[in-house]
Amino acid sequence: MNRFIKRFLLIIGILVVAGIIFFLGVFLKLRTEIGRMHPVETKLITDRIYSIHDTMVNAYLIRYNGGYIMIDAGNDPEIVSQELEKLNINENEITAVFLTHSDYDHVASIPLFDNAEIYLNKEELPMINGSQARLLIQYNKIDTDQYNLFVDGQSFNFQDITIRCIHTPGHTPGATCYIVNDQYLFTGDALSLHDGKVNEFIKLATMDLETHRNSINKIGSIPNIEYIFTAHHGMSDDFDFAFSDWQESE
Repeated sequence: MNRFIKRFLLIIGILVVAGIIFFLGVFLKLRTEIGRMHPVETKLITDRIYSIHDTMVNAYLIRYNGGYIMIDAGNDPEIVSQELEKLNINENEITAVFLTHSDYDHVASIPLFDNAEIYLNKEELPMINGSQARLLIQYNKIDTDQYNLFVDGQSFNFQDITIRCIHTPGHTPGATCYIVNDQYLFTGDALSLHDGKVNEFIKLATMDLETHRNSINKIGSIPNIEYIFTAHHGMSDDFDFAFSDWQESE
């Protein structure tokens, strides 16, 4: 019996050590990847597009006569509020928030925007209604139950602004890119940019890597894009150069 207990404890000890090593490896890998992120500083980028720098992530604003449309809602409400103040933009002027997906660092500041309609791909709904876990027993949520669901290819008009929704799953099931006026592409975490070139997003944070790669190929076939705006890896004003070396990783 003592022999059995010793063996059992040994196996448990080995499993615990292996688990610690595994999670330490994951932590170090994620820390390295986060260190490679390079979001754009808070500023006016074009005559009507603004970036908001919130710790490791960007949200974006598009100005139109009726106010501002926001792409994603940031990681820290206090920082987002401060950055909006730097731009002399009032939170009440934001009339719509389009979410690329439901991870916390893209939705945290939704409660700031009382006047905004929230838009989300219907394929992302399982991520926030408890049907599908983001990781093991971790579930996503957004701080509102008032949101508008859309489908792939659907468009929304805001006076002279048209936003087209492109379903690009992989990072999450409902991950979506937005094309504004057929020129400006907002990708969320559908891809990364390093030295101006497209690559995959962090593999450890991507739920379906093969689907993610297929979505990048889909994005690469979109015509007439002048700017690419990512959530964590800056921007590019040269679409062809950005995709020139893209290959699906094996």
